[in-house]
Amino acid sequence: MTNTKTHPSAQTNYRDYAAPQRADAADTVRAFYQINHTMQTLDFVRSKKAQYLSFKQAVMTPWAALDFLNTLVDDSDPDIALPQLDHLLQTAEAMRANGEPDWMVLTGFIHDLGKVLCLFGEPQWAVVGDTFPVGCAYSNKIVYAEFFASNPDSKRAELQTQLGIYSAHCGLENVHMSWGHDEYLYHLMRPHLPLPALYMIRFHSFYAWHREGDYQHLCNAQDDAMKPWVQRFNPYDLYSKNPNPPKLAELKPFYEDLMAKYLPSEVQF
Repeated sequence: MTNTKTHPSAQTNYRDYAAPQRADAADTVRAFYQINHTMQTLDFVRSKKAQYLSFKQAVMTPWAALDFLNTLVDDSDPDIALPQLDHLLQTAEAMRANGEPDWMVLTGFIHDLGKVLCLFGEPQWAVVGDTFPVGCAYSNKIVYAEFFASNPDSKRAELQTQLGIYSAHCGLENVHMSWGHDEYLYHLMRPHLPLPALYMIRFHSFYAWHREGDYQHLCNAQDDAMKPWVQRFNPYDLYSKNPNPPKLAELKPFYEDLMAKYLPSEVQF
C-alpha cells in the first residue's frame, strides 16, 4: 500500500517516558506498567476472552458508550490528560481534514471504544497501555520491559522461547495479545468494519511490532500487507493530541451519521 497522505507533524517529545508531557505522568505511568506487565499472563488473557467475547455485558448505543469514555483519563498515557472523547474527536478530525476514507475516520473516532471495559469493572491495567503477545518470549522493545521479570509466565520455560506456544509465521490472528481495549474492540467490530480498520484497532498499541519491527517471526503475508495501514493510522493517534479539544456539539451530527452507516443502532457489548 502506497501512502500518499500527509500525516500530522511528528513530535519527538511524544511517548517520552523519561520526560513525559503530563507533569504527573512519570510515576503514574511507571506504576501502571509495573502492574500491567506483572499481571498480563497467558492464563489471564484466556480467562478474559472467555469472560468478555460472548458480549453479554450490556446493550448500549455507540454514543452512550462514548459518553462513558468522557469520564475516563488514561493512566498509561504520558502525553495528555484529556478525556477520551476529546482525543477520539481530535484523531478523527485530523483524518477527515486529510481526506482519509470514511471507514478510517470512523475507526479513528471509535478506536478506543473498548475502554468501556472500565465500565464493566476492569482496572486500567487490564484495559489500556501498549500491547504485546503473551505465550512467547517478551521483546525488550516493549516499554518498561524490565517489569516482565515479575510476571509468572517469565518462569515458564515453554513460554519464553521465541515462538513459545506458536508456530513460525502462524499469523497474528492466531496469537494471544495482552488483554485490553484493543483486543476487545477488535472482536466486537469484526462484523462491521473492513480488515484494515480491524488491524488499526487491534494493533495500534502494538508498538514493538509496527514501530520497532519485532515479532515478524509470528507474522504471515496478511500481517505484512496490513502493517502499513497500522503505521498510517498511528501518527493520527499520537500527533493529533492537543490540549484544546474540538467542539463536540458542532461535530456530533456528522459522527452520528457516520456511525449509523457502519454500526448497528445498539451494540451488544
